[in-house]
Amino acid sequence: MRLPITINAILLVSLGLNAPVMSQPPIQVAQTPAFTSFTFEEFKINYRLWKRQRIPNYRYEFTRSCNCLPKATELVIIEVRNGVTTSITSKETGKPVDAQLFQKYNTITKLFNIIRNALIRKAANLTVQYAPRIGYPTQINIDYDSRITDDEIFFTIKNLQQIK
Repeated sequence: MRLPITINAILLVSLGLNAPVMSQPPIQVAQTPAFTSFTFEEFKINYRLWKRQRIPNYRYEFTRSCNCLPKATELVIIEVRNGVTTSITSKETGKPVDAQLFQKYNTITKLFNIIRNALIRKAANLTVQYAPRIGYPTQINIDYDSRITDDEIFFTIKNLQQIK
C-alpha cells in the first residue's frame, strides 16, 4: 500500500519540476533618497577642488534638458568674468539669448548650489559627474520626487575654458 503512495508522490514532484514557471511581475522596491554621506563628501571634495583652481574668468557650454520652454533647452555658451556672467550666447547662432532663462545656472558656483540644494532637499535621485582634475560638475541629473512626472532636470556642462 505504501508503494502506490510513493509512486504518486514521485509523479507529483516530477510534474512540479517540469511545470512551466509562471511569470510574476517584478517586485517594486522603494528607492531610498540619494542623500548619503558619500554623495555629500563627493560634492565637498569637488567643490573644494574647483575653488582651489581660482579661475575667475571662464566660459563653458551649457545645455539643460527639462519639461520647459524650447528656448531654455538650447545649447549656450556662458562667459563669466570675475564671478559675474558677462554673456550668454547661442552656440548655433552666436547671438545673445534670454539671460533670464539661464539665471540660476550661469556660473559654476550656481551649479554647485543646485547640487547642494538637491542634497539638502533629499532628491529622490541625484547623479553628478565631475571633471577629474578641475572639480566642476560636467553632468547633473536631478529627480526631486520620483512620484511626480516631469520634475526631472538634466544639465550638461562641457568645454570649460579659462579665458584672459
